[in-house]
Amino acid sequence: MLLIKLLLAHFIGDFVLQSNKWVAHKEKYLFKSKYLYLHVLLHALLLLLVLGFEKKYWLAIVVISMAHLVIDGIKLMQPIKNNRILFFMDQLAHIAILFWAANDWRIPFEVQAYVTARNLLLLLATVLLTSVTSIVLKVVFSFWGKDLEEISKEDSSLKDAGRYIGMLERLFVFTFVLLNKWEAIGFLLAAKSVFRFGDLTKASDRKLTEYILIGTLLSFGIAIMLGIVFSNLIK
Repeated sequence: MLLIKLLLAHFIGDFVLQSNKWVAHKEKYLFKSKYLYLHVLLHALLLLLVLGFEKKYWLAIVVISMAHLVIDGIKLMQPIKNNRILFFMDQLAHIAILFWAANDWRIPFEVQAYVTARNLLLLLATVLLTSVTSIVLKVVFSFWGKDLEEISKEDSSLKDAGRYIGMLERLFVFTFVLLNKWEAIGFLLAAKSVFRFGDLTKASDRKLTEYILIGTLLSFGIAIMLGIVFSNLIK
């Protein structure tokens, strides 16, 4: 229960409430960036919300927040030049701190009702399926940066349409897994194939086709995995 609360605060603070403007400013000014400290303060406030405003939690919040500042600071200095590896190492370090805090540090917390734990877990899954997965896929696709720039120039579409389509399809797939309606996932994949793959017949569309296929398989795969994990946890 405590770990779910800590993870929920982390993912909301790092992926939902952190804008591209903040990220760009931090990367440019490093420790001189005001947004670095605002970001850490935001995490502290989120921890207060999920853990409660009681004094017994304050030390835990201070330690986790300071650890977040140190980890983000190390990431900004780019000890590794590969941004994809750096991104995942940064997230693993944050999550490791939260696991340690929840399991080894013995932070006191109230035992909540089962339904509350289930609802928090559902909220965490929703955050993971939307903002978190969108950014993770963006990091993964940065490997093909130049090719994607060519595709984006040729493909005229609504702003951020693909991002929101991905969020919706993951939420649908997640819901279908919980309802044990696997045939509906196949229908959704077939419907998307008709709309997105049907007109990709030219050889010049190969890169776009591969991009859509990889994105779709990753998106569906993550949603199915989270659906299975959630189903097992609530049992």
